[in-house]
Amino acid sequence: MTTAQARREEIYRLATTAGLTSVEELSQRFRVTASTIRRDLALLNEQGKLARTYGGALAIGAHPEASLRQRIGEAFEQKQAIARWAAAQVQPGESLLLDGGSTVGALAHALRSHANLSVTTPALNTVQELGDSPGIQVDCLGGRLRSVSQTFLGPLAEAALERMTFDRVFLGADAVTADDGICEADQAQTRLKELMARRGAHVYVLADSSKLGRRPFHAWVRLPLPWTLVTDAAADPQQIELFRRAGTRVQSVPLAHSSTVDEAAVEDAS
Repeated sequence: MTTAQARREEIYRLATTAGLTSVEELSQRFRVTASTIRRDLALLNEQGKLARTYGGALAIGAHPEASLRQRIGEAFEQKQAIARWAAAQVQPGESLLLDGGSTVGALAHALRSHANLSVTTPALNTVQELGDSPGIQVDCLGGRLRSVSQTFLGPLAEAALERMTFDRVFLGADAVTADDGICEADQAQTRLKELMARRGAHVYVLADSSKLGRRPFHAWVRLPLPWTLVTDAAADPQQIELFRRAGTRVQSVPLAHSSTVDEAAVEDAS
């Protein structure tokens, strides 16, 4: 096996485990020129192993985006615990913005018994959960329906958001890192989430521990500080520390229903 063959196999392994890998990072890692890495990527692309993206490569089929229906059953207990904690932060009379996704959908279910709330959402599952709740006014952001996530996005949704503000914004995530923020499969998703984050007095990202530190896709949402990461107690302490060093508030939620909070990082619910 030649050195070039070994390097290409390692590039494929890295793309498979980490998702997006930049040409610059690969060049530094293997101590070769960027043009050499580009030739490696071109060959792997010809072999059908990688899909080329701007500045790097993505392993084909390594991180297929799961549908909303598929995600509902994943990490179910963790998502329910996160949803209970998030629902407990909501006060009567508040205006909420609920993102799409299975964890935020669990929050919508937990809010059904609340009263005197205004909820705006681009997500069909939240509309279905709260549409018949007598104490909750529901406004739906229009736009183009993204079938895999069952959410509306695009210019119409973005224009509507520019005219609204919210007491609390709850965002979902395919993955989230301390340095780059929320990772998503589609850049239109990231654009909408960025607008959402700018429209709330309190911003939360609801992400179970399996999503922390991962980079399965190549579209990112940079969040303005301060914001609160709400995850479960199984989260890697090293990952939690990275988020805190980056200035993010972190709430680790136990699986069993409890009022215990992380005093070092709890979000002010006022």
